[in-house]
Amino acid sequence: MSTKDFTANVISATKVVPDGNFKDSKASGIWDINEALDLIKGGNWPNAANINPAAFVNALFQTHLYTGNATNRSITNNIDLSTKEGLLWIKKRSDGDQHTLQDTIRGATKHLRSSGDSSEGTEGTTITAFNSDGFSIGTDALVNTNNATYVSWAFRSQPKFFDVVTYEGTGSARTVAHSLNTTVGMMLIKNRDASDNWAVYHRGNTGAPQTDYLILNTSAATADDSAWWNDTAPTSSVFTVGTDHSVNASGEKYVAYLFAHNNDDGGFGEPGDQDIIKCGSYSGDGNNPGPVINLGFEPQFLMIKRAVGGTGGWFIFDAMRGIITGRNDNTLQAEATSAEGTGDNRIFLTPTGFQLETTSSFFNDDSSTYVYMAIRRGGMQTPTAASDVFDVDVNTQAINSSNAPPRTPFVTDMGIYRDRNTDGASTPIFARLQGIGYLQTNSKDVEGDGKTTWDEMDGWGISASSWESSGNYVFYNWKRARGYFDVVTYTGDGSAGLTVNHNLGVVPEMMWVKCRSHGGNFYDWAVYHKDLGNTKYLFLNTTAAAAANDEYWNDTSPTSSVFSLGGVSTRTNESGKTYIAHLFATVANVSKVGSFTQSGATNVACGFTGDTPSFILLKRTDATGDWLHYDSARGIVAGNDKSLDLNNTDVEVTADVVDPYSGGFATTSSLTDGDYIFYAIASIA
Repeated sequence: MSTKDFTANVISATKVVPDGNFKDSKASGIWDINEALDLIKGGNWPNAANINPAAFVNALFQTHLYTGNATNRSITNNIDLSTKEGLLWIKKRSDGDQHTLQDTIRGATKHLRSSGDSSEGTEGTTITAFNSDGFSIGTDALVNTNNATYVSWAFRSQPKFFDVVTYEGTGSARTVAHSLNTTVGMMLIKNRDASDNWAVYHRGNTGAPQTDYLILNTSAATADDSAWWNDTAPTSSVFTVGTDHSVNASGEKYVAYLFAHNNDDGGFGEPGDQDIIKCGSYSGDGNNPGPVINLGFEPQFLMIKRAVGGTGGWFIFDAMRGIITGRNDNTLQAEATSAEGTGDNRIFLTPTGFQLETTSSFFNDDSSTYVYMAIRRGGMQTPTAASDVFDVDVNTQAINSSNAPPRTPFVTDMGIYRDRNTDGASTPIFARLQGIGYLQTNSKDVEGDGKTTWDEMDGWGISASSWESSGNYVFYNWKRARGYFDVVTYTGDGSAGLTVNHNLGVVPEMMWVKCRSHGGNFYDWAVYHKDLGNTKYLFLNTTAAAAANDEYWNDTSPTSSVFSLGGVSTRTNESGKTYIAHLFATVANVSKVGSFTQSGATNVACGFTGDTPSFILLKRTDATGDWLHYDSARGIVAGNDKSLDLNNTDVEVTADVVDPYSGGFATTSSLTDGDYIFYAIASIA
């Protein structure tokens, strides 16, 4: 590699790792040239963001749920806390108990409690080790009671995201160095040697946050005292502590957890220009719906605290336990030992932030100020293998508390299942953003209350002891990922030209849109497809041919950030009604959205390598026709294949319609001649 090429690659690398600070968390220095060469992978730099895992939030933060079994075990969350610094925070969900916070600098056996002011304790049976792909736990009730449910939040140190610092107090105002290399958004400090309160600095606390403090282990409102931060704001390299015992007693040891604030300068993601964490504030208005907070991204983790105007707990939300659009959200409180709360609807996630759905004084009092810390949802990286984002299984047993739906190799964001052999069986479709809600691809019905749960790390679960007594099912599961698949919820306003943000990161090539809040006549599933254009639509729940009407897409093609809607259609944009949209796109060797004209047997190229596709969806557009779907679990072979239809409740049929074909699939002469759209997913074998 030439010197010129090497220099260019180093420059590319510095754009991926925020500010070019190649921090090695095991040491305090900058990576040496050999480490830089490893990062560049010998000069092969076709896509800079793919080289460094720390450019993506899923390598820096994970919410991981598990059920205790009272035996020593390891938990895999794919966060490296063995060779990198970081924090692990665990809370029992099903019962009241203390939070436990343990970090890699103090060591696995050293714990602190956000729900109390106690000094650092040593416990050999809570977190027993930090691993390169997660952590190990012992048998202590705080982390591993048999059949109890738990949540763990892992934060890995990385410039512009998170840092862990330990220091010794001096008793006089001083500065402490840190490695965030950007704006400090929020800072938690605990005296390890004494029963002192947790000191909290937050950049959005008041107009002069360096003069005020909050306390993590209480619900108290903000207070003014120069002894905490010496009335000095932190910088990108140091923070200042005053003389208060909670932050700087002479000879006593402290730990500080620093969370960054990205302000369009994060440097993360596949383009290398995205934010993943924001710490800010909002003013309540006492309305429902309430204030809209624009983060520039959809969050997966939120901590919200009433800071000015009254007391309020430190409420913690995450998408794994459930932040449900239009339904109850699951909450924990950092200062409280209580079990998880499940009774209220608080937050509406948007593709660019969140909106308050409550008038509770804890979140939306008309005279109060609230601070928050938000972390971006994962899926920032374009997938390279279909098996990372799609799964299909068949199951011939009853689905109940003893026999859950088949497991997936990833966290699922959307699922479809179908009873193959029962005439009249519908096709439920459900997404993480809906919680227990579900719709049916064959129906105009309003969203129903299902029996699904989403607090699973490998698919979805059931919330009832008896769900289906018997059956023969096929299950499809999708994971949201850049360029591949996205889910958006929104509220219509009835105006022509309404634009809805999305996080697909590319132009959607197919969209399925359904009203959630209303059903019946005029509430069909509206389908957009790139090869039909922005003037036409299909109905997912009928056999109807494509038709033209500007009420659906406002005769406007979607972009890589928004899609447009007409102002009349009840199916996509009626004022005050709530909707869900599923967005699909082509990813090389993963998925293909396209069309073809059938004229006898036809070979359809998808650009895939390897085996037969794992999923094929076909729909005739120039005349009536069913939404036929085939999959590798039931068999796509040279000969008869088993098919179902998304638009009806007919039992599975067997016919020779599709065959294997190198790089795609083939249709036989059994398929009626005409124009078709299709959606295919590559092999997951």
